[in-house]
Amino acid sequence: MMSPEDVRGFFADRVPLWKARNAQALADGHAVDGRVSSPMWRERLGRDAILESYRQLFETFPDWDFQGQDLIIDGPLVAQSFSATATLEGEFMGLPPTHRRCQIEGVRLYEMKDGLIQSERRMYDFTGLLIQLGVLKSKPTR
Repeated sequence: MMSPEDVRGFFADRVPLWKARNAQALADGHAVDGRVSSPMWRERLGRDAILESYRQLFETFPDWDFQGQDLIIDGPLVAQSFSATATLEGEFMGLPPTHRRCQIEGVRLYEMKDGLIQSERRMYDFTGLLIQLGVLKSKPTR
């Protein structure tokens, strides 16, 4: 099992990978048989599928700016709140780019195994994201 210091180091090492939008290196931090569950990309099983989700993310949002906050570590379980800002420049959900900027805040829940991410669950307001991007229209409140 990874020590809390090892976990902090692992996630600190990912910061420059996010800044560089390095899909391959980010995917390499996941177990070969890892799983990612995300409102945006749904369920991805296996490192190759996870790699494809990172590639799609950076193609769709080429200026994706991920900011991870403090980690909460309980043995192999890790929680990290985050924020991200980006501009929709690629096709998204079958729709053309809107060139609109968005911001999301959420949390990622991880299970670590053998020094890698075994599973990751991403949670954020997906409907709010779709409204910001112009994919959905919000109904005015009275």
